[in-house]
Amino acid sequence: MKTVNYPKPVTVTLLNKDYPVSCPAGLEGQLHEAAQVLNLKMNEIRNSGRVVSLERIAIMAALNVTNELLNYRRQKEAYIQNVTEQIDRLQNKIDEALL
Repeated sequence: MKTVNYPKPVTVTLLNKDYPVSCPAGLEGQLHEAAQVLNLKMNEIRNSGRVVSLERIAIMAALNVTNELLNYRRQKEAYIQNVTEQIDRLQNKIDEALL
């Protein structure tokens, strides 16, 4: 029998305002962690004093978080590429040594 994780409503708080969000069962902790990170970014932007509207704060925070994510992805891809190249070089050395 397959267990189905139906979405359930979870409340997250961003800039002291509560938002109900549908969340798959079992992922509530991840949602709250994501909301905490977003809330920190939004507070940083609001406290800078340069952006005042909630919509602009949310957009700027989303762009900042997305940029960080893309940077991590690039770093991960570069790391994987580097490791793959090192493995290939080692494999070639092993092959040469066995000939």
